[in-house]
Amino acid sequence: MRVELSLQPDTVREPMLSRRSVRRYRQQPVPRPLIEQILTAAIWAPSAHNRQPWRFAVIESEEQKVRLARAMGARLRHDLLADGAAEAVIEADVSRSYSRITQAPVLIALCLSMVDMDTYPDERRQQNEYLMAVQSVAMAGQNALLAAHELGLGACWMCAPLFCPDVVRTALDLPDDWQPQALLTLGYPAEEKIKTRKPLEASVVWR
Repeated sequence: MRVELSLQPDTVREPMLSRRSVRRYRQQPVPRPLIEQILTAAIWAPSAHNRQPWRFAVIESEEQKVRLARAMGARLRHDLLADGAAEAVIEADVSRSYSRITQAPVLIALCLSMVDMDTYPDERRQQNEYLMAVQSVAMAGQNALLAAHELGLGACWMCAPLFCPDVVRTALDLPDDWQPQALLTLGYPAEEKIKTRKPLEASVVWR
């Protein structure tokens, strides 16, 4: 059974369904007030214990983008070599990563900090506390993506920092407690995307 949604303009559901991951941008600067609106939307996400463990690093300078892209590319190359990947595959992956990072007008590094989260003496509960912080940052990221879309901007979530958090922290000179989780690329779209989703019944059980 496919559920059809009837949406009215300006409802909260419309941007959720029309948002797409955009990877190609026009080389047009994004005004600082728009970035601040996006970050304001992000910090109003729900968070575990209302501790708000999210942290954001905004990268606008070309020099910093190149530095980050080269550092992440070097780690990616190292990991793929260790996997035994073919040189052509490595070059393609590294080149694609470099382009996505350097060609976006703005990058937002989403990080988490455990400084204000609870601490436990046992590993099980401490791991769950960490996952609660991860979930909080992810919800902030979703708010940011929706806000960007509403403002006429495109954005894309990149998970690559999870594979090299130390590299990202060093390249961006972040505080020691900031744990990189993702990069959001941001800018005015230079492409249109059409996406579909599996039918609802493929992901839901009713009890």
